Amino acid sequence: MASSLHMCPPAAMSTSVDTSNKTTPASSRDRSQSHSQASLSSLATPSEDKPAENVLDSTDPNIIDALNKAFPDEVQRASKLIDANGDEFEMPDFTISDIRAAIPAHCFERSTSRSLAYVGRDLLYLTVTWLVCHKFITPEYIPSPVLRSMGWVLYTFLQGCIGTGLWVLAHECGHGAFTPSKTINDTVGFCCHTALLVPYFAWKITHGMHHAHTGHMQKDMVFVPKTRDQFASTLGKFSHELSELCEETPIATAVTLIGQQLLGWILYITTNVTGTDYYTHRKDGRGIGKKSGFFGGVNHFQPSTPLINQKDEILIVYSDLGLAFMAGLLYYVGTNFGWWNLAVWYFMPYLWVNHWLVAITYLQHTDPSLPHYEDGAWNFQRGAAATIDRDLGLIGTYLMHGIISTHVLHHFVSTIPFYHADEASEAIKPVMGKHYRQKIGGFWYFIRQMWMAARECQWVEPCPDVEGVGKNVFFYRNRNKRGVPPAKLPKPEVIAREN
Repeated sequence: MASSLHMCPPAAMSTSVDTSNKTTPASSRDRSQSHSQASLSSLATPSEDKPAENVLDSTDPNIIDALNKAFPDEVQRASKLIDANGDEFEMPDFTISDIRAAIPAHCFERSTSRSLAYVGRDLLYLTVTWLVCHKFITPEYIPSPVLRSMGWVLYTFLQGCIGTGLWVLAHECGHGAFTPSKTINDTVGFCCHTALLVPYFAWKITHGMHHAHTGHMQKDMVFVPKTRDQFASTLGKFSHELSELCEETPIATAVTLIGQQLLGWILYITTNVTGTDYYTHRKDGRGIGKKSGFFGGVNHFQPSTPLINQKDEILIVYSDLGLAFMAGLLYYVGTNFGWWNLAVWYFMPYLWVNHWLVAITYLQHTDPSLPHYEDGAWNFQRGAAATIDRDLGLIGTYLMHGIISTHVLHHFVSTIPFYHADEASEAIKPVMGKHYRQKIGGFWYFIRQMWMAARECQWVEPCPDVEGVGKNVFFYRNRNKRGVPPAKLPKPEVIAREN
């Protein structure tokens, strides 16, 4: 089968490694050999902990032959799950217990002093960087205005990378990976995120829901891909027309990508963009009359938002009070030291932080090889496996605490601290086998992958002619003639005539 890297430019291929397809581990092969004919019925009723067994995972030729004779259509249809790269996809058959058992016990240990030391380190970096630039990027030391401007641009980039690291540590707090103490976790997380204008408690709640439903088409909370119908409607087209459209212009892709990177985070917390509308199904009625978008009542700031439960409304108030304090502090700096200075010192690095946050999240959940699921096929471990590890070179490893390269592990066990995540990630790879995905290649390869994902991953749709549990599995498709083409659908009038 073709590697998922085959779409990349030649230059990227020479400097990167794609491990999205690996040999199935012996333990998985042994389990699959024990499947019987009765496992076919589980295709439609997967359990919460143990996924539905796929009869095609069996390597016993006698079972294969018996199933082919008894259920030829089901076996044939179950074999047609094809990702956007053209590779055949099989749903994971390992359990969360398998994953946790493979991780060394000490990887679960959290050190309060060690975690706090990293917070102190990042705050020191932020302070020293500001002091050095404020002292030396002046006419006295650098007479050229052009060079001074370049120096401040470099300052904003460095502060943005360091600030992203601080954001990651607050993220650790939100998951309880920072320290065993909930009080310390929430205190440190609240302070760090508030300094970065993040509504900590509101984010903590919705981010936890994202982890609980990763890869679910209706219940995931962020970067939920558009369906074929949704994507077509944004273009004013019918679904069947997508397979006939010409390629999107590169400039249109660039505009969309730039808008996503500049405004994606802000729009997410204010309007729920790329989020779910599953709140409309809430039994308590909190979603009645609410809708995503400006002034729709679905955001991370209103206590009445349907993204949270009523019991958590006071936490939203705490987040808002923290942001109000931070806004007052920034107003004081602006009025006393100049608004342009404030823009360079704080807001431009803030935009860099938002950029990295969106880019990291986007690429960890968007790739031609990744599936998405509906009820009937989704379970926790399948959703957690529907992620991919990336890398950003030294910046990602050192300044951003490795969050980019250990994300798959993080979705299985989010309480493992980042300084144990590399070891834990290596431990689960044999269990995951070919279901572990990784694309590494350094800083510029990461940037190129943003472009590739935007071109290749435009919407998701099920594979044609698949029935049973497989029809609840969706894969990326695009109009740009990359990878597997979208299915050709009949025109609406043809459907009406057939009905």
